[in-house]
Amino acid sequence: MIKGSCLCGDIYFETAAKPQNASMCHCSQCRKQSGGIWASAQVRDADLTITGPVNWFEATPQAERGSCPRCGSFLFWKGAGEDTTSFALGAVDGNTGLSVEKHIFTASKGDYYRIADGVPQED
Repeated sequence: MIKGSCLCGDIYFETAAKPQNASMCHCSQCRKQSGGIWASAQVRDADLTITGPVNWFEATPQAERGSCPRCGSFLFWKGAGEDTTSFALGAVDGNTGLSVEKHIFTASKGDYYRIADGVPQED
């Protein structure tokens, strides 16, 4: 079981499913919303339980981003029409048992760091 929460504790999430596609996103939207690289993994919506007042923001017609209205923690990403939701690995309470599989949107990464872990990168 993976469990997580926002900084203030108003939102909790959990899943018993094995998350897929653990990645680190370097796009400008994730950098602006999280203040850095956003690490996440995804599960089917039916396998994710979310408790609390998630504020869903449609950043683009292609996706929504879920955050806590009280503390601002950026917790979820959901593609339009998809049956999966990505959750922030940094919000997980305890170990995840996962390893990052890829870096995404590396063409728009910040100029202030290097990606040097040997994990595959996608522009």
